Amino acid sequence: MKTIPNIISFFRICLVPLFVVAYFLDRHDAKILAVLVYALASFSDFLDGFLARKFKASSNLGKVLDPLGDKLMTITVMVCITIDAIIPVWAVLIAGIKEVLMAVGGLVMHKIAHVDIPPSNLLGKTSTVVFFLICVALMLFKDIPAGTAIIMISFAIALTIVALAVYLNRYITVMKNRGR
Repeated sequence: MKTIPNIISFFRICLVPLFVVAYFLDRHDAKILAVLVYALASFSDFLDGFLARKFKASSNLGKVLDPLGDKLMTITVMVCITIDAIIPVWAVLIAGIKEVLMAVGGLVMHKIAHVDIPPSNLLGKTSTVVFFLICVALMLFKDIPAGTAIIMISFAIALTIVALAVYLNRYITVMKNRGR
């Protein structure tokens, strides 16, 4: 936990409950406050990755904390906007299943195939950015028609499914090659 990137990742995880509190505050600017917390978490994601690469401070702990912070925040945001009936429950379920599959796959690759925990890739980061933008729009603009909101979140889910397919392909390849 001694590296700055790991501390930043841990900070991002601590922002998750702060987001929930801000989102459900009984104030007219609650969603703006929640978006600011979400934006701070997203910036911290960029910052910890940048610092880890620049100073070669990458670690297995960081490879767990970084995506954990991302996923906890993303799923939390989705649950909050689902509670507000902005997006359907199935969107959260699909995103949650994808995250569980990726986490289990990464652990299996690390423990059984003895490979490093796979770092996030461009498609995964793109999916995270798209989720961020769509969720921010859905939080801030209450007049988005329900059909448009479903199309927006479906696009983000489609990206997530493609990212999962790429990850599963890597998982299968690593597991096939582990005995060679």
